[in-house]
Amino acid sequence: MSAPSCDTRPAGDLPPCMLVIFGASGDLTRRKLIPALFSMFRQGILPRPFAIVGCSRSVMDSEAFREALRRETVKREEEAGAWNGFATLIHYRSIQYDQESFTGLRTFLRDLDNAVGTGGNRVYDLAVPPQLYPVIASLLGGTGLAREESGGNGWTRIVIEKPFGHDLESARELNQTLHRSFRESQIFRIDHYLAKETVQNMLVFRFANSIFEPVWNRHHIEYVGIMAAESLGIGSRAGYYEEAGVLRDMFQNHLMQLLVLTGMEPPCLLESDAVQDEKVKVIRSLRDFNTEHGSRICLGQYTAGEIDQTAVPGYREEAGVSPRSRTPTFALLELYIDNWRWQNVPFLLISGKRLPRKVTRIVVQFREVPHRLFRNLLGNTIGANRLTIETFPDEAIRLTFQSKEPGASLCLRSMTMDFTYGEQYQKSSLDAYARVLLDCMAGDHMLFWRQDGIEQSWAFLTPVLRQCEQCLDRETRLHPYPAGTWGPAPVRATVERLLAP
Repeated sequence: MSAPSCDTRPAGDLPPCMLVIFGASGDLTRRKLIPALFSMFRQGILPRPFAIVGCSRSVMDSEAFREALRRETVKREEEAGAWNGFATLIHYRSIQYDQESFTGLRTFLRDLDNAVGTGGNRVYDLAVPPQLYPVIASLLGGTGLAREESGGNGWTRIVIEKPFGHDLESARELNQTLHRSFRESQIFRIDHYLAKETVQNMLVFRFANSIFEPVWNRHHIEYVGIMAAESLGIGSRAGYYEEAGVLRDMFQNHLMQLLVLTGMEPPCLLESDAVQDEKVKVIRSLRDFNTEHGSRICLGQYTAGEIDQTAVPGYREEAGVSPRSRTPTFALLELYIDNWRWQNVPFLLISGKRLPRKVTRIVVQFREVPHRLFRNLLGNTIGANRLTIETFPDEAIRLTFQSKEPGASLCLRSMTMDFTYGEQYQKSSLDAYARVLLDCMAGDHMLFWRQDGIEQSWAFLTPVLRQCEQCLDRETRLHPYPAGTWGPAPVRATVERLLAP
């Protein structure tokens, strides 16, 4: 194995800053943000100096906030010592989402900044329900908290989670609100799927290896499948999910980003704007969704069934869900990219809840060999090559090819070459949230959505949503599937085909 070629920038060479988390008493902060920051602290890659300020409506002091986070975060005895040092970085401020409260917050942050020495650099992380994004952004702007200091001393950034609106119009309205207080360069729109190691490796895999790019086109690839299957139901998210459904929850963001990484052209440089430009080109090239032109959609909703031999309720029996709900929990979209590289190659995007197990993968199915050299001996049963890029359950890249089995007889067998991150890299790696926080602190937009990409994605998907939500026969087009199966019966074979090794 050759020595690695590395970016020479040190991972921990970050400017001092303060991370302000709105929604600090919520689930996202406890389960994702604080564990990610604690991991970064243990690896020594947080900025120095650094401070964390939790803000929410819950009334408590900093000590109570630290203790609540410790109970959620510290899982092993050997982590306790590191937590004591990490806890000194954490502060708490109880707020209401009004002008008076944010004026007081401005004074609190200024005093803490002077005491800690974070140089006026701030990241505002909005770990709150989407309806609060415009409220908080406007309050930050109205109280001067969004303003960057003149002379290059002190920068300000805002981080928002998906969903970025619920259709094209609302996405544009959210963008206009954000831009009243923040410039585009200050806005970081998180899609943590893009920070997974295997997804990041897509660009390197495609463009740093000359053996793949020449065959990455319609001449050699039969179809591309992109799957994000989940075994979990909706949990406590019924209020959100009844409004969103699977298309808004997964397709407009996660699956669309995996599609553009798979289909994009080589950027001129591995820099944020160059990569984002190529991503947007792919979305602009998507064929208008029309079943007469090859597009396909199948929607489903899970009914009662079993997951891991445990009985689970159907979607309509979940707490907070209408017993007559027509919200889809499964979708398969067949899309086409109308450009020179991908003309008439189907892209199958699949996501669903209460499927047998969690699987996230991209499958690139190559065409069968054009000449049946072995037809007199083996018939027409030679399997085509397949490339699988998986982020769960393993972070891995797998390539299948045909090989002769040893012996006197001519017998072909599909073999798989595996590259798994867990086997090759033993050192601690950053989880997805840690990576996006790190890049935000560094001011790198590579792993974040740009507004034109969001608008193009909604421009494509909004007509699909309207077609699904306004059709008179929606009930008959929403196929039930028992929990623990691979989706509705009409497309189950297609889903299982993507799961084959």
